Amino acid sequence: MPGHRSTGESPISAMLSRSPTHVSRLLAQRLRVLRLERNWKRETLAKRAGVSPSSLKRFETSGRVSLENLLKLCHALGRLSDWDELLRPLAARSLAELEQQSTRRPTPKRGRK
Repeated sequence: MPGHRSTGESPISAMLSRSPTHVSRLLAQRLRVLRLERNWKRETLAKRAGVSPSSLKRFETSGRVSLENLLKLCHALGRLSDWDELLRPLAARSLAELEQQSTRRPTPKRGRK
């Protein structure tokens, strides 16, 4: 990750250790770079993504955007698959964690009865 010191943690872990405001602004900067690499105006990306130009401008300048619009923008830029790793269960780091994971009860589909 640009500006990320090598500490042995993954770029996603490093990003998530920051504040939500910092992460949203970082994502907005990255999205803007991707847009400019394609030589697209805001209006071009907004139209391709199906979001309003004002929503895109607000995101790029403040980091504020709805999840739905962010996913639409990523899709229009061909980067929707970047979200695949987000919120996946963490991999076991030791044999003990692996054993603990295998003995856990399955998560219920609904609340408790």
